[in-house]
Amino acid sequence: MQLRIFLGLFIPILSGLLAAGTVGAQQLLPLLPSPPVPLSNLQTPSKVSLGKTLFFDPKLSVNGSISCASCHMPKAGYADPRPVSIGVGGKRGGRNAPSVLNAAYLDRQFWDGRAGSLEEQAIGPLTNPVEMKNPSNRSVVERLRKISSYRRAFQEVFGGDVSIDHIGEAIAAYERTLVTPETPYDRFLMGDMKALSPNAKKGFLIFKGKARCVLCHSGALLSDQSYHNLGVPQTGTLAVDVGRYAISHDPADKGKFRTPPLRNVALTSPYMHDGTFRTLKKVVDFYNQGGGNSGFKTKDPLLVPLHLTTQEKNELVDFLLSLTGETALEKNQP
Repeated sequence: MQLRIFLGLFIPILSGLLAAGTVGAQQLLPLLPSPPVPLSNLQTPSKVSLGKTLFFDPKLSVNGSISCASCHMPKAGYADPRPVSIGVGGKRGGRNAPSVLNAAYLDRQFWDGRAGSLEEQAIGPLTNPVEMKNPSNRSVVERLRKISSYRRAFQEVFGGDVSIDHIGEAIAAYERTLVTPETPYDRFLMGDMKALSPNAKKGFLIFKGKARCVLCHSGALLSDQSYHNLGVPQTGTLAVDVGRYAISHDPADKGKFRTPPLRNVALTSPYMHDGTFRTLKKVVDFYNQGGGNSGFKTKDPLLVPLHLTTQEKNELVDFLLSLTGETALEKNQP
């Protein structure tokens, strides 16, 4: 409610914020209370409820051991506290699982942008051999059709039997409720000057200025939703990860990964595509040195040594802590 009340007031406030120490003219916006919803998959309470049941049900995996929540854990900001996720049979994935929180606002899903919607993203892990390991989507559908409660729920929600498209639509509907639009940062943008601590306010100025974060971490999600090569050390299970190139086949995309949104970043350690950094301090140190060395000739020229002092780095981390919010469900819990 507060977000709606102040929405008409924040534009002039934002103009002043951008003028005070911002690198370039990147636009920083509060998050809208509700994400976009496709006309082909409108939200209903029963669909959201079904999607939540599916999200937490390990019966989606081939042997009943792994659910969506196994790698997108609510207590870890709907991300995975392990560097890479563990799938069926203990197989380790190649990348850190991104948070589902606010994923509904993203144009594309996954580190490499291979899924164009939440619906497509929800279906992908079902047949991934290092995730849920089902031999086919049909095998998942047939398994759920044998469960009377699912047959009734799909009939009620979709007016028909279990299908792979309806599975994806239900899970996506639930994921569109996992949004956190009212953080201390949002309240500050809307005019509540007490929403941020003094150190966090200083960190915000550093974020927009000396640290150059806003060059890529911009917009309402604090992500340009583009792909960059930072020279992140490849410490995951993959000896080489070509990133976006595997999808685009453009040599200029080798080693590039999507800029992760920073909302709730305090909850979603470890960081980077391979989970190589355990703390925000380590991430800030990495950027402060100008990133790392890349095996590809595509490292982003925006990365340069920042020469931040210890105090400035601490203030920047304090600002990042202000980006944490609660979902509507968490707010309504006793």
